[in-house]
Amino acid sequence: MVAGLLVATLRMTTPILFAAVGETITERSGVLNLGMEGIMLMGAIAGFIATFTTGNPWMGVLAAMLVGGLIGLIHAILSISLGVNQVVSGVSLTIFGMGMSTYIYRAYFGALPVPPSIEPFKVLTVPVLSGIPFIGPFLFQAYLLTYISLFLVVFFQFFLFKTRWGLRIRAVGENPEASDTAGIKVLLLRYVCVILGSMLAGIGGAFLPLAIVKFFMPMMTAGRGWIAVAVVIFGRWIPVRVLGGALLYGFVDALQLRLQAVGIGIPYQFFLMAPYLVVVLALTVVGRKMKPPKGLAIPYKRGE
Repeated sequence: MVAGLLVATLRMTTPILFAAVGETITERSGVLNLGMEGIMLMGAIAGFIATFTTGNPWMGVLAAMLVGGLIGLIHAILSISLGVNQVVSGVSLTIFGMGMSTYIYRAYFGALPVPPSIEPFKVLTVPVLSGIPFIGPFLFQAYLLTYISLFLVVFFQFFLFKTRWGLRIRAVGENPEASDTAGIKVLLLRYVCVILGSMLAGIGGAFLPLAIVKFFMPMMTAGRGWIAVAVVIFGRWIPVRVLGGALLYGFVDALQLRLQAVGIGIPYQFFLMAPYLVVVLALTVVGRKMKPPKGLAIPYKRGE
C-alpha cells in the first residue's frame, strides 16, 4: 500500500511540477504569470485533441507546448511590451483558457453520452530495478514525462545558479535597469522566459488527459495552475525547493484519494479540499520569510 501511495504521489506531482518549474523561470525573470490555470487547460484540450486525431500522445505533448507557448506570447506582449498590469493580464488569460477550452471541446466533439477517450502513455518499467522492494515501483515504474519533469528540476537548478545565462535571468528579475546598462537584452530575455514557462505549463496540463484520466473534462485542472504558483512561492523560487512543494501537494492528493476509497465516514468534499488546504497552511508558515525577485510584476521600459 505504501509503495502504491508513493507511485501515485509522483503521478499527481507531475502536472504541478511542469507548471511550477515554468513559473519559476518566468518569475525569476521578473514577470508574474497568473494565467497558469488557463494555460494548463488549453494545453489539456490541445493535447487531447491532437492525440485523439493522430493516435500519438507525443503529438499531443507537442500541440500542448505550442498552444502554451502561444498563450505565453500573448501574456508577454501584454505585460512586457504594453506594460499591462501583470495580475490583470494573467487572470484574464486564466478566464480565457477556462472558457475557450470548454468551447473547443464541445465544438469539436459535440454532445456525446460517453466522453471520448484516447490511448494514453504507457508506464515505463525498468527491468530488474523495478523489482527492488519498496523503492522499485516508486522510482522505476513511472511515465517518461514524470522523469522529464524531475530532470527539468535538476537542469534548471544548475542552469539558474551555475551558468552565465541563469545569472542574467536572475539579474533581469532583480534589477532590470542595471541589467540593461550591463548590455543584457531585458525585454528579449523576459519574452523567452515567459514563453518557455508557458510551454512547460501546457505540457503539465496535457499530462492529465494523456496519462492520468485518458479523457478531457471541462475544468479538469481543478486549480492546479494556482497551486503551481503557490508552490513556486513556497519553494522560494528555487527549483529543488519547488520540487519539495510539488511533492507535498502530490502526496496529500494521492493520500486523499486512497482515504476516499477506504470509505471513512467523512464527506468526500473534505478529502478533496485537503491538498489545497495543506498548501495554504504551508504558505502561511513560511510566508514571512519570502523574498521574491525585486523586479517581479514591475513593468520595465527602457529609459524610464
